[in-house]
This record gives sequence, structure tokens and C-alpha cells, in this order.
Amino acid sequence: MAKTFTTTIGGRTVELPGTINSIREALPAPLRAEFEREAEQAGADEISGVLARWALRTPQAHDPEEEALIARLKAGDFSGVHFDDESGDTYRSAG
Repeated sequence: MAKTFTTTIGGRTVELPGTINSIREALPAPLRAEFEREAEQAGADEISGVLARWALRTPQAHDPEEEALIARLKAGDFSGVHFDDESGDTYRSAG
């Protein structure tokens, strides 16, 4: 059984890959070399933080609803979004 760790993201429990190899395999291919470089250069006191940061970049950590909202906003669809100030710098979704 592969080692994993469990965390809470946005109120939901998520099981993330817990080894260097399983994180590498779960990452999108374009990110793997960057992950390997960072993991290989991390000190003993840094490696757990490096692994946790990269595990959070794997698909398991993503919320499908949040991803859909981000895609909608990137496409220019701001329906249901209410701006908190006149400058439009701060917004929240009504949905």
C-alpha cells in the first residue's frame, strides 16, 4: 500500500501522495523536473515542507467546484460575483 497523508482543504478531507515517488507520479509531467530538483536540493530540515507543498499541487488536492469557478472567471464570466469595493479589487462569489 502506498504511503499517503491526509489533510483538510476547504472543509473536505483529502488523501495526498506521501512519498517522493508517488508525488512525482501524481504531478503533471511539466512539473516533475522542477519537483525533482527542489526535492533533491532540500536539506533534511526542509524536505517535509517541500513534499507537502508539492503534494498540494497534485490533482488530488484540487476541488473540482473551485476549479470550475476559476475557469469560469478566467473565461470572463463574472456572473454571480459581487465586488466588495468600487475599485473591483476584492470580490466574492455568490454561489
